[in-house]
Amino acid sequence: MPDLAPVELRPEPWIEAGSEAGPVVGMVGGGQLARMTQQAAIALGVRLRVLAATADDSAAQVVPDAPVGDHRDAAAVTAFAGGCDVLTFDHEHVPARLLERLVTEGVTVRPGPEALVHAQDKALMRQRLSSLEVPCPRWRVVGDVRDLAGFGDEVGWPLVLKTPRGGYDGKGVLVVDGPAQARPWLDRAGGAGLLAEELVDFRRELAVLVARAATGQAAAWPVVETVQAGGICREVVAPAPGLDPALAARATEIGLRIAGELGVVGVLAVEMFHTAGAGAGGVVVNELAMRPHNSGHWTIEGATTSQFEQHLRAVLDLPLGDPRARSPWAVMVNVLGTGRGAVHRALLHVMARDPSAKVHLYGKPARPGRKIGHVTVCGDDLADCRERARHAAEFIAGTIEE
Repeated sequence: MPDLAPVELRPEPWIEAGSEAGPVVGMVGGGQLARMTQQAAIALGVRLRVLAATADDSAAQVVPDAPVGDHRDAAAVTAFAGGCDVLTFDHEHVPARLLERLVTEGVTVRPGPEALVHAQDKALMRQRLSSLEVPCPRWRVVGDVRDLAGFGDEVGWPLVLKTPRGGYDGKGVLVVDGPAQARPWLDRAGGAGLLAEELVDFRRELAVLVARAATGQAAAWPVVETVQAGGICREVVAPAPGLDPALAARATEIGLRIAGELGVVGVLAVEMFHTAGAGAGGVVVNELAMRPHNSGHWTIEGATTSQFEQHLRAVLDLPLGDPRARSPWAVMVNVLGTGRGAVHRALLHVMARDPSAKVHLYGKPARPGRKIGHVTVCGDDLADCRERARHAAEFIAGTIEE
C-alpha cells in the first residue's frame, strides 16, 4: 500500500452501527461526471441523486432519482439537498451564497463553499495561491485598457485574458497581442474586470489529481500529461512520460498542499504548466477543479481506485482507497463529436479490432467539438497504447473510416 495520511475514524450519521440504509449522495449537475459517479456508487451501495438541468441529461439517463432543476434556483437546490446526506457537484457553477445558506441550515456540502469559491473565481484563486507562495503565472486583475497596457509593458506581450467566472474548455480565454484586441472583452466585463496573466513558456501541460477527506486524509494519483487542442483536452497519458521524479514529487506536493490549505473535501484537479528552462524545468499552476475531472478518467481502468469511487469515499468521510496505477501506462483519448458517423455502429469495428480497449459513451448528441465519450487503453508499451486509443476514439467520432 502507498503511504496515506493516518485517518481518525469518526462515523458520520449515515454510518451509524446497525443502519441498513446506505447513504444518499446528491450531485448537482447531470453531466458525464455524475453519470460515471453512478457506476462507483452502485458498487459502494451508495444511493446517488442527481439534480439535472433536463430530463435527458447524461446522468439522468442512468440515475433513477434525477429531479430536474436549475442549479441557480435556490428553491430547487434547497429542495434537492433536503433528500441527501451530503451534497456535492458535477460542476462548480452553484452560487456560493446559496451554498453558504445551505451550510448554515445544516446541509453537509462537500467541497464547502469556502473551498469551492476558489474554483469558481479565477481571480480569487490567483490571490489565494499567491499568498500561499504556490507557483503561478504573473497576473493582475485589469479593469480597463490602461491597466492592461501597464501590465503588458511590465511582463511582456502577448498576454492571456480570462473571465474570472464561468469559463471552461477554452471558453472565456483570449490571447491578446496588445490592448486594442482586449477592448471588446473589457467593455463586456464592465467594472468587474478581467484576469490578465503572462503567457507561460511551457513544454507541456500536466495535471495533478488528489483526493482529501474531511478527516484530512489525502491521496494522490500519478502525475499525468494532458494534450490540449482548441482549449479542449484531447488526450491524457498516465504517468506523464519522462517526467523527472523529483519534479513529479514537487507537483504532487503542491496539489496536496492546495487541497489542505483550501480545505477541499473530495477530488481536486490541479492543472499545471511544465515550464521550459534548464534541466527538468518547473511547474506553475494554471487552473483548479474541485470535482472529478477529465484528466482522471483513466483511473476507471488504470488505477486501483478510480477518481469517482475516491470522490464518494472522500465526501462520505470513508477511508480513501489505493490510488496506484495498475499498469505501466494508461492512455485516455476523448471522443469529440463531429456530426458524422453512427456512434454505436462504430463499436462493431472498435471492439472487434481491439477487445481490450475500454469505451465510455455519455449518451450525448454528437455535436461538433462536444465530448461525447472517451476510450482508455492500458498496457506495457506507451506508443501502442496511444495508437490504439487514438484509433478507437477517431473511428467512433467518424474522423476515420478504417
